[in-house]
Amino acid sequence: MLDNSIIPKSTSERKLWSQFDSLQMGMDWDEEDIGKPQILIDDVFGDSHPGSSHLMGLTQQVSIGVYEKGGRPGQFHVTDVCDGCAQGHDGMNFVLASREVIADMVEIHGSFVSWDGMVLISSCDKSIPAHLKAGARMGIPTIFVPGGSMRPAPDMSTSIKAGDISLREKKKDAITAQEVRDFKLTGCPSVGACQFLGTASTMQCMAEALGLALPGSALAPATMRDITAMARKAGRQVMNLVKANITTKDILTPEAFYNAIVVHAAIGGSTNVMLHLPAIAYELGIELKPELFDEINHKIPHIGNIYPSGEYPTEAFWFAGGIPMVQWLLKDYLNLDVLTVTGKTLKENLEDIKNDGFFERIEGYLRNYGLNREQLIKPVETTKEMGSIAVLKGNLAPEGAVIKYAAVSENMMYHVGAARVFNCEEECHNAIIEDKINPGEVLIIRYEGPRGSGMPEMLMTTEAIVCDSRLNGSTVLLTDGRFSGATRGPCVGHISPEAATGGPIALVEDGDLIELNIKERKINIIGIKGKTYKLEEIEKILEERKKDWKPIEGKPRKGVFGRYTKGAVSAMKGAYLE
Repeated sequence: MLDNSIIPKSTSERKLWSQFDSLQMGMDWDEEDIGKPQILIDDVFGDSHPGSSHLMGLTQQVSIGVYEKGGRPGQFHVTDVCDGCAQGHDGMNFVLASREVIADMVEIHGSFVSWDGMVLISSCDKSIPAHLKAGARMGIPTIFVPGGSMRPAPDMSTSIKAGDISLREKKKDAITAQEVRDFKLTGCPSVGACQFLGTASTMQCMAEALGLALPGSALAPATMRDITAMARKAGRQVMNLVKANITTKDILTPEAFYNAIVVHAAIGGSTNVMLHLPAIAYELGIELKPELFDEINHKIPHIGNIYPSGEYPTEAFWFAGGIPMVQWLLKDYLNLDVLTVTGKTLKENLEDIKNDGFFERIEGYLRNYGLNREQLIKPVETTKEMGSIAVLKGNLAPEGAVIKYAAVSENMMYHVGAARVFNCEEECHNAIIEDKINPGEVLIIRYEGPRGSGMPEMLMTTEAIVCDSRLNGSTVLLTDGRFSGATRGPCVGHISPEAATGGPIALVEDGDLIELNIKERKINIIGIKGKTYKLEEIEKILEERKKDWKPIEGKPRKGVFGRYTKGAVSAMKGAYLE
């Protein structure tokens, strides 16, 4: 039924040029549609990866919900790309840049006519932050719909088993063809985001924690009815937001970002959140300083037991109650009065979802696996570990660097080792494969920051370390690039300033002694050629090296890659294009 209380924003524009209406009715619109509130539905549907190939079904459900409430949906698509398919080759250099391009395309879709509201649908690493950036930028009533979780692989494993498979494939007689084939047939058994708490799953959680996704929608199994029901509900609810004129700027407040960081610390999410949340906040004129992440991680209990810093896949986490259960247990740490896309506060949402029986209803699925909730989401009162990521600073990273210490063993929370320096990931990875790395060394991969090469992730190399029995548990990796959310072990990323801008990481030489001190949040060069020096002496040595430093000259860059590497800001600010 047409809601006559809402006058479509495009009404005045239609009177300027009669072709506007004619063009829309040249599709499948009719005269009545022109007078309805119009909702942009933008998804990343396409054949790029399992996180996107099923999204058209969710878009159709959202459309039905919009129609039910008297609106007219318009479906638009900007297919995203996949880190997994880009792993190990130059395609990875384009992945972070795609975040900016997708956000820009949604802005273009949202601006060529005046939409009354917007629903954004995605599942994965760069498309979710792109959508949240666009939603923040557009400032209209908006709901985000997460694309959900992939089914677990055999024995509750995940697709990140590819690290072990790929490493052994590169070594002589280390794996059989049958093992490789079995993984390919079972590693990704369904659509949805990969089964571990990587950046894709983390960003679904962040969308819900920010209040832009409906309660309980993050990481819902992509193959179950719940996710389609939530998509339909989102279509209905966006019409309510339009009527109440509740926009993203009412929801994405400093308090909402604080809440999201609290949830992130509690679940052990990806370090890439420190790229994405600041970039989203920037669209609203809000500055999220690295120190805020560190402050929060010092005091929030790490209660999530989700792979890779924990034991279980994301589907099981949702069965345990997902983000609403985490928020319920952390009520004392959260701002409960923040407004959300339900039109209610977080406090009201949590009361509603509990009274609805949501927690008890889905916990039965968890029992199918012989698990109970406390195995996935630990009670706050019994949790000893605080937070999951740390911001490190020192003469190697004056602006900061980030590490996910929830995935680091206790014996590597402090380490001193000799540097082995590589100017690209491929060189370092090959050295690992060829057994040219010694246990205890500190591997440095540089010129992989935003301006260096688009800030690719280092998952192929981090997995090579973890899956090598000689190196696992003793070898540190430092980079100005980024990591996958699946990264395990003592891996420090986002080192800033980056090498391409002449940061100290560009001045490190083989044999320099590097000190990693996670508990004291420090990362320093403390020695030269095996000999320890005072920090002030190291500073003088670095000043002398800087006099002879010249940036590496690569191939000419053009197009989106050239624009991104020329204009991206520091990783510690979010690596966005100003």
